[in-house]
Amino acid sequence: MLQISALQLAELLIGIGRAQAAVVQGLENELAGVRSGRIMPALQNVSHSRDHPQPTLVDLPVRILLASIGRAGGADTAAVAKDLERLFSENNKP
Repeated sequence: MLQISALQLAELLIGIGRAQAAVVQGLENELAGVRSGRIMPALQNVSHSRDHPQPTLVDLPVRILLASIGRAGGADTAAVAKDLERLFSENNKP
């Protein structure tokens, strides 16, 4: 059975987020304004960042994508791994 660490999963999720960000950038290059007018509002809505400051397992990939699209330079691997460890430990509590 495959065992994956939180750090490895974080790197995988960040890589997926970067690929998705490249697609968004390609759309923006073809359809000026689509990123800020359509894509970002939709992503911010599904990220639930206003509802709960700590991401859930459902929200985390969207927040990674938002970080990849943003000017901050992408998601921090160590921070994502820490979030994953927190989320998986919460889900394993009886």
